[in-house]
Amino acid sequence: MSTSLVTDSTAYLPTDLTAGLDVHVVPLHVVVGGKEFSEGVDIDAGAVAAALRSFTPVSTSRPAPAAFLEVYEAAAAGGADSVVSVHISGDMSSTIAGAELAAAESPVPVTVVDSRALGMAMGYAVLAGARLAAGGASAEVVADAVRATCAAATVVFYVDTLEYLRRGGRIGKAGALVGSALSIKPILGLREGHIVPLERVRTSTRAIARLEDLAVEAAMSVPSGFDGVDVAVQHLDSPERAERLAERLRARLGQGAEVRVVGLGAVVGAHVGPGTLAAAVVPRLAR
Repeated sequence: MSTSLVTDSTAYLPTDLTAGLDVHVVPLHVVVGGKEFSEGVDIDAGAVAAALRSFTPVSTSRPAPAAFLEVYEAAAAGGADSVVSVHISGDMSSTIAGAELAAAESPVPVTVVDSRALGMAMGYAVLAGARLAAGGASAEVVADAVRATCAAATVVFYVDTLEYLRRGGRIGKAGALVGSALSIKPILGLREGHIVPLERVRTSTRAIARLEDLAVEAAMSVPSGFDGVDVAVQHLDSPERAERLAERLRARLGQGAEVRVVGLGAVVGAHVGPGTLAAAVVPRLAR
């Protein structure tokens, strides 16, 4: 049996991590000033950040079911007997609905997994599944491992303003903070597929320091069945700030954690805005 992994572009998986693994990525779409682009293909996060700063209208949309079906057919043609298709939280995007429609027409069985996450919290889970698949694990085992990894992951993030989340309708329970947004710097989290408010801090410096503490706490609380953690510091148009946070996390977490900086792409960037800084702490499945 051979199982292929499919995900979408909001996983933001660096190509060096997927080398040698059977992972396929379906891009989501970004509309900037009325023109549609495919994330990671013909638009990058920098262009979206510039558009947001200039008040150019930016919106996002899911891939058509045909885009998923094309990838499933290609996986089958490449020898896959099954596919595990892992996507951004269904509470934040209708992407998974497109995958489910395509799965019904796929030439091989497709297990569609709602990651209840996004970014590298989902990306590392896809990698965990792909490594198991490379070792001959069944689609069921792969899908279970992806779900378990996503469920164990912690995502905390800081935004310079809640305005972009409000505009895009992705603000969830954090909407209660909007009225006081001018006087606070919010720290948000991702829980069960939803954005939730965690803490309110008065300055960006204190917010980022608290973000660091929360990431360390998560990394030090690895559930049983996992061994070590992978940490991704993600950002939109704030590379220097992200590198400084990553350096501090490496110093505090030591050898049990691998910390890397990974940019947020155009789709998530369109909803969180420039200056966003996030930490995805993802336990590694014990081998």
